[in-house]
Amino acid sequence: MKPSDTIVRVSRGHITESLHRIHLAVVDNQGTLLHGAGDPHLLTFARSTAKLIQALPVIESGAADHFGLTEAEIALCCASHNGEAEHVSTARGILGKLGYHAKHLQCGAHEPYHAPTAQAMRERGESPSTLHNNCSGKHSGMLSLSSHLGASPDTYMSPEHPVQVLMLDAVSAMSDVPKEQMELGIDGCGVPVFGMPINHLALAFARLGSPQGLSAERANACQRIVNAVRKYPQFLAGSDRFDTRLIEVTKGRVIGKMGAEGIFALSIPEQAIGFVLKVEDGNIRALYPAVTEALKQLGYLSETEVSELKEFHTPAVHNWQGTEVGRIRPDFCL
Repeated sequence: MKPSDTIVRVSRGHITESLHRIHLAVVDNQGTLLHGAGDPHLLTFARSTAKLIQALPVIESGAADHFGLTEAEIALCCASHNGEAEHVSTARGILGKLGYHAKHLQCGAHEPYHAPTAQAMRERGESPSTLHNNCSGKHSGMLSLSSHLGASPDTYMSPEHPVQVLMLDAVSAMSDVPKEQMELGIDGCGVPVFGMPINHLALAFARLGSPQGLSAERANACQRIVNAVRKYPQFLAGSDRFDTRLIEVTKGRVIGKMGAEGIFALSIPEQAIGFVLKVEDGNIRALYPAVTEALKQLGYLSETEVSELKEFHTPAVHNWQGTEVGRIRPDFCL
């Protein structure tokens, strides 16, 4: 291991058992690279971090106002939520405003991320529905946009559908990645997912929080999304989740979103900064320690805030008996 390696170290007893390498890009809203580690131009998929950007057309089109979406519902459109009762009822509420039901969601069903909720459902013999899917808010937002455009709800996940065309347009414009250069894949919930260098994803988040120079309509949509997740961080993720705690602990000064395969994107609006960190091997256990440590070292979190995020910063490794047997620690210097 070279001294310059940017890693998260997993120890068991006195032995380092595993290492996770990370890549980091921090940019301003002009795209200037302020800080980097590993490969700050790494090409990867944005995964669910893109949800905040994908929500822009829902507002810009007038769909959010037409259907009377609340700030909590807008926050849920950006979420990878826990599937807790309030998340399910809020997604159901969005669909109700459209005259739709859970059957119209094509995201698939999985157990809630929130373990107590999942356990209670199992004890009741209740099977999860599409409303429990962590992406049900995003898909409900997509359906609201589809309905407002008068497009078919049956094919809203297709890359050629007007909803997905508008979302690709928004992601491309915010990240400065031309549409023809955007790598497209299929996300876990079935909709297109966007591949781009991490510094460009960071640019999209810098602009989301500090949209100077964007059109009035886009700047307004950015501000509404930022305000919604600041006011309702519980709807962005949920109980015991890093995304929610980061917003709560910083009182909305920092807003961020995780994505599958170990990626995290955040905005610090008042500093016009976008930040993206990717765990190279995709293991999410290294993600929150690395994000917290990077924010600490760069001066974006206070010591008090880092202390309040301790459970994510240096989490314990437990065995099946609940005994602490090791630690996950970020071990790098930016």
